[in-house]
Amino acid sequence: MKVPFFRHDLRPDHADLITKVLAGPILTSGNVGREVESKLCEYFGVKHAALVNSWTNGAAAALLALDIGPGDEVIVPAQTFIATANVVELVGAKPVFVDVDRATLLMQPYSVRKAVTARTRAVIPVHLYGQMVDVGALKGELSDRPDIAIIEDSAHCFEGELNGEKPGRHSTCAIFSFYATKNVTCGEGGALITNDDAVYERFLQTRIHGMSAGAIDRFKLGGYRHWDMVRLGMKANLPDLLACLLPQQIDTIDDRLGRREDLAVAYERAFSDTPIRLPHRRQNAKHARHLFVIHVAPAIRDKAVEILGDNGIGITINYRSVPTLTFYRNKYAYDAASFPISEEWGAGAISLPLFPSLAREEQAHVISVVKERIVRVIEGG
Repeated sequence: MKVPFFRHDLRPDHADLITKVLAGPILTSGNVGREVESKLCEYFGVKHAALVNSWTNGAAAALLALDIGPGDEVIVPAQTFIATANVVELVGAKPVFVDVDRATLLMQPYSVRKAVTARTRAVIPVHLYGQMVDVGALKGELSDRPDIAIIEDSAHCFEGELNGEKPGRHSTCAIFSFYATKNVTCGEGGALITNDDAVYERFLQTRIHGMSAGAIDRFKLGGYRHWDMVRLGMKANLPDLLACLLPQQIDTIDDRLGRREDLAVAYERAFSDTPIRLPHRRQNAKHARHLFVIHVAPAIRDKAVEILGDNGIGITINYRSVPTLTFYRNKYAYDAASFPISEEWGAGAISLPLFPSLAREEQAHVISVVKERIVRVIEGG
């Protein structure tokens, strides 16, 4: 049986939404995007939202809006996707890595506190796999440094909550991804949310080259009006051609989470009596269930990947420890001992198929291969 790693839920009739945009004069960021931004404000209970064309560009534009650059430091977890650290490098600042909690694989507030220096300008907690970092506790840990911005990497955590609070409650801003495999998707895209008026106003400029007015605003009075450039920016806005795919998904995201939860729980129950390791689930939390990641001994991980592939099962790796990838290892001289928890987890992690249309027989096939073939390898059979 063939089981893909991911299968999106967009249907052919979603093309009708694109047709409606094509019938109007604005293809780039316009009123459709603004309607989506209003939905995001309502869903997260925040004052401002701004769509972007990727998490990466949104995060880079946010750093520019915060005037973070050469000479500054930004604290990031070692266990994350490379984009979390790369955006810091791209604006000329230095990523300062911290290891993660052994059980949850999440950044810990006390680890961040220990990494703070006079040059620290921001910290990027990553809500990994769908579980939230305790951003409220992190903010408390940094209470004597209000100059340090907290930028939540919420690429995995649209629906997630901790202690009844969604992303954006305690941070300077939170940034989401609408990439092809995300729980809410338009192929490529993302969004920033914030309650900070000044950060929002600066971000609106840094996401469009630093311009003081986007295309829809330059022509909204029926004629052209001049714009200015008051700060450095980049091209990070999302066009209406993609934004139009988002409203229906936002409206139904919590309903679809139920299906993801059922599938995740089925995996957890199936592997509970095996040597397979799973991230610990936080208490008082709603898990967004973006990815289902298992861990095997690093020595047999590649063999496990081979077994899954030979049995038609699509997988990916989320993630290898960022500091020991070639670029960061060469630049900062990190080795496997620098961040041991992230290194060990990344060397044994495997992400299994998890998406709402995953059929029971497809999941049963995945479970069977893991329990009958991979567990046998782990146990030396």
